[in-house]
Amino acid sequence: MNTTPRRVRRAAVAVVSAAFLPLALTACSDDGKDTSASSDTAKSSAAEDKATQSPSDDMGSMSEPFGPACSSVPKDGKGSFDGMAKDPVATAASNNPALSTLVTAVKKAGLVDTLNNAKDITVFAPTNDAFAKIPKADLDKVLNDKAQLTKILTYHVVGQRLAPEDLKSGSYETLEKSKLTTSGSGESYKVNDSANVVCGNVKTANADVHIIDTVLMPKS
Repeated sequence: MNTTPRRVRRAAVAVVSAAFLPLALTACSDDGKDTSASSDTAKSSAAEDKATQSPSDDMGSMSEPFGPACSSVPKDGKGSFDGMAKDPVATAASNNPALSTLVTAVKKAGLVDTLNNAKDITVFAPTNDAFAKIPKADLDKVLNDKAQLTKILTYHVVGQRLAPEDLKSGSYETLEKSKLTTSGSGESYKVNDSANVVCGNVKTANADVHIIDTVLMPKS
C-alpha cells in the first residue's frame, strides 16, 4: 500500500495548525485588551460624572440643619435639634438660648398659641444678636406696641414649610400678608437680601425654622 498521500495530508494539517495557533492566541490576547480598555473607559466616565456633580445637587435632599450658628445649639435636651423636633415651634424656640429675645417678643404679642397651633409653617427666627442690632430705645418701643410687634413677628412666618431647595429663589406670602424673598444656594441663603440664614433647616413638630441674623421689617 502506498502511504505517501496520507503522509502528505498529515503534513498539511500540521502546517495549518501551526499557522492557526498564533492567530488564535493573538485574537484571545486582543479580546483581553479590549475588555480591559472598556473597563478603564467605564471607570473614567464614572469618575468624571462624580467629579462634575455640583454640590448643590446634594442640597436638594438635605435633611440636616446647616450653617455656622448651628454649632451653638445644645447637643442634647429640649433645646437640641432632636428636642426641638418634638415640640411645636414657640415651645421649641423657648428652649433655645439664642432665641430668648424672640420668645419674649412672641409672648408680648400673644402669639404663642397662634404659632404652636399652626400647621406646616416656616419661621425665620432672628437671634438675640439680630435684635441687638436694633437701637435699644427703638426695640423697647416696638416691644411695648402690641400691634406693631405683631405685624413684625408675623412677617417672619410663612404659611408653608420651606426646605433648603425652596430658599434658592422664591417669593412667599407671610402671615402679615405681605411677601418676603429668599435667595442663595448650597449652605448660603439670604432673606430679603439683608438677613443671612445662620442655622437653617431646624425641624419642630409643626414648623421648619431658619434662624437668621437680622430682624425683618415689613414695608409700612
